[in-house]
Amino acid sequence: MTATSAAQSTGAGRHRCPVDGPFHRSDAAPRWERPALAAVLVVASVLYAWGIDHAAIHPYYSAAARSMATSWRPLFFGGLDPSGSISLDKLPGALWPEAAAVWLFGPHTWALALPQVVEGVLTVWLLHRVVRSWAGPFAALIAALVLTLTPVTVVLTRATIPDTTLTLLLVAAAGALEKAVRTGRLLPLITCGVWVGLAFQAKMLQAWLILPVLATVHQLAAPGPPLRRARRCLLSGAVSLVVSCSWMLFVRATPATSRPYLDGTSDNSPFSLVFGYNGLSRFGSDPSALGAAPATTASRTTGNTGWGLLINHTVGPQVAWFLPLALLALVLGVAWRGRRPRTDLPRAGFLLWGGWLAVHVVVFSVSNGNHAYYTSVIAPALAALAGGGLAAFRCAYEAGDRRRVVLPSAIVGTVVWALVLDGPTRFLPWLLPVAVMLAVCGALGLCARGPRTPRRVVNWALASGIIATLVVPAGWAVSCLDPLYAGASTAPVCGPVGTFYHEAVHHRASLRRVGLGRPSARDTALLRYLTAHRHGEKYLFAAQAAYTAAPLLRAESQPVLVMGGFTGNTPFPTIQRLDALFATHQVRYALLTSRRPASPATLWVRAYCRPVPPEAYGRRAQGSLTLYDCRPEG
Repeated sequence: MTATSAAQSTGAGRHRCPVDGPFHRSDAAPRWERPALAAVLVVASVLYAWGIDHAAIHPYYSAAARSMATSWRPLFFGGLDPSGSISLDKLPGALWPEAAAVWLFGPHTWALALPQVVEGVLTVWLLHRVVRSWAGPFAALIAALVLTLTPVTVVLTRATIPDTTLTLLLVAAAGALEKAVRTGRLLPLITCGVWVGLAFQAKMLQAWLILPVLATVHQLAAPGPPLRRARRCLLSGAVSLVVSCSWMLFVRATPATSRPYLDGTSDNSPFSLVFGYNGLSRFGSDPSALGAAPATTASRTTGNTGWGLLINHTVGPQVAWFLPLALLALVLGVAWRGRRPRTDLPRAGFLLWGGWLAVHVVVFSVSNGNHAYYTSVIAPALAALAGGGLAAFRCAYEAGDRRRVVLPSAIVGTVVWALVLDGPTRFLPWLLPVAVMLAVCGALGLCARGPRTPRRVVNWALASGIIATLVVPAGWAVSCLDPLYAGASTAPVCGPVGTFYHEAVHHRASLRRVGLGRPSARDTALLRYLTAHRHGEKYLFAAQAAYTAAPLLRAESQPVLVMGGFTGNTPFPTIQRLDALFATHQVRYALLTSRRPASPATLWVRAYCRPVPPEAYGRRAQGSLTLYDCRPEG
């Protein structure tokens, strides 16, 4: 905060923080701030790390992370198996910390999950810093609490999915942008571009969604003449573009024979992987847009789309508990500061976090479908708006004008909204009366304030109201510590929604609790058979799709030829290449599944290879998996 704004706040007469002035007097930390932040970080650490040795690791990403930990080639290129025959269907950046942890600590489930826990706690701490510099310690503490107790944040941090890395890096970018707007310096703006570029390595085009918001806020609120602001903004954007495309350019320049085939593409191009398979194919009707492999996108249509996305029965209880409060904060925060100078930092903060929220809601609403955990990226925006809004409403309340009613009304409205979200399931009915009682006590205490009311009474009333808003979402968040209420490892969600996913996955294949180095009895028997009959072949076996290969890749770091990639429909390897691999004795066995559609490669295997009796590799019946021996007879 500048010296001018501090002087304005000090000269506000009897009002502690006038609503059209700064949210706080100075950058000096109140006595309660550090202990309170430490307590929030401890709560976050416990929620995110509880039972980490049995974390819900993603079957596909965990198999890739173990493979990437074996050598630099699969690590850099994101090889799905140790030989790096085919890549992930994403950029590998988000898995680099996980692969490093596995390399450092060994193939343990807790080692794979540890980076996610660290990233989650760092996001809470970083959001506190960013919001504090914008709206003060009170707003920062509320924002940190809200983010910590958002159910989707808790359940996703306990999984191994790239969205946690994306969220951390984007919060870092928002912090750098806020510093650039506050100080007018170029270096923070360049740093902002670097953070967005690194976030691109974690989740590709989703990282670019906030670029228009960052650029707009900088142009509207940064000091200096318009032309200089525009030049600096373009320079930051160029830096972001270079960092974002660095991996793709390096891969493009690498001969195809020296790197994995890029999953999800028909032309083995990194730009098709990012802009086609993970880009336009998600928003249109063309499944082969910009080089995406045909028939690889249909399985990724997951529902949860349309303009009611954030309030449906699946997504709403995961992230939207503070949505009305955030929207109210955005509208009133901008309106109340409409006459402030162009460089007003509080208004810029509302625009930044409000724009972050709006652009993600629009994109999610028009996409082909979203997993519920995709919305974790908007949790920091909702938390920041909730914290900044309550700080602004508190200022209005202390100013004593007609706007003082907004604070108790916001608290009551947030609790009522919690009743609406929890209503269809009544998941934690015993918490609802607690929330209502605390909200009523807080609202009455705030509304009954008189000129002689002690400050501590008002503070206790405010604390009661804030706790009331957090009680129900905290209950949902804590519920996911029980695996029954944490969804599936491929679709982590909290509460009774998580129970549905959990039971569905258990009914299909019992994939909920996979681990590194802990194969099932059937997979152990299969591994023993394949190892005993391996005589110099490069690949332990060829697998139809990642679904078939993942359990064995998690169990042992052995080269596996993954035919068809993630979905089984990527045109890899070609029939000519597959025939050459079997003819030169680089692979002998092929494991096919009836749960994936046939492809030219699988038809070739069924035509020229012999089924192995299931009892030979520890199975009583054929089931959905069939092992084929492709060595010529005689």
